Amino acid sequence: MTHLPGTTAADSLPTGVSVVVPVYNNASALDELVARIEDVMRRGGQFEIVLVNDGSADASWQTIAELAERSRLIVAIDLMRNYGQHNALLAGIRAARYDVVITMDDDLQHPPEEVPKLLAKLHEGHDVVYGTPIREQHGLWRDAASRLTKLALQDAMGVETARHVSAFRAFRTRLRSAFAGYRGPFVSIDVLLTWGTTRFTAVPVRHDPRRGGPSNYTVAKLFAHALNMMTGFSTWPLQLASVVGFTFTLFGVGVLVYVVGRYLLQGGVVPGFAFLASALAIFSGAQLFALGIMGEYLARMHFRMMERPTYTIRAVGEARD
Repeated sequence: MTHLPGTTAADSLPTGVSVVVPVYNNASALDELVARIEDVMRRGGQFEIVLVNDGSADASWQTIAELAERSRLIVAIDLMRNYGQHNALLAGIRAARYDVVITMDDDLQHPPEEVPKLLAKLHEGHDVVYGTPIREQHGLWRDAASRLTKLALQDAMGVETARHVSAFRAFRTRLRSAFAGYRGPFVSIDVLLTWGTTRFTAVPVRHDPRRGGPSNYTVAKLFAHALNMMTGFSTWPLQLASVVGFTFTLFGVGVLVYVVGRYLLQGGVVPGFAFLASALAIFSGAQLFALGIMGEYLARMHFRMMERPTYTIRAVGEARD
């Protein structure tokens, strides 16, 4: 790889980089985002910027279409409706043309100037590199929900690096062949990447304040994403249900032994309705808990059997009529 004058290996970019950005209701930040990405990427070889409009209600698609008309380096994709960040990312990843894919958010919290750090780390022999924020610019509850999601992701991914995941990532495009046939409505890009490699790592990067108002990723959405990961890509909840059922079976046997033993030794039964009602409530709760987990899995099987699309593209490279 040839370095530009005045740059180092960390500053130079490899030939063929596709920057994929899912866009949702953030038209005001797109001009600056694209300008900064282009400024950084021009230091190296060929590149493209894939902007995927995820059913925005504002002028995001019109802005994307205008940017694509002004620059041949921009690929504009408009989805039929809002499918979610990871679904939009998958659409952009499948449209990428170059050897390396960079993913980032549309709110400028991921500084494009940090991209060379990810690429330099990638070329040390890794397949996936995450840009882990040195200091996140989120609120208390958002940070707590994000940590919970990463714990769930660690189980689904099965790698330690899951604790350091972020939407700011670089990976080799050939990994998408591992999930080329994936058609489910519930998508986790990080889990799908584990289907193709175990060579994950992370590098600390700057994390700037969000541009364009409050985040679209609320605590509730993070919790729902964690639930989707656990029930869509892991059997851990079913194993937990088995453990809970086994534990309370042992508890029930213990209660039976206590009742029979007291009857044989003292000639009387255990008095009190409260004891019996509490035991029934515990057992009923454990059963409903296990049934709820199985219901979540059945619901996801039902949606997959319906063959709901991961996403549907309305237009590519041109404004909506």
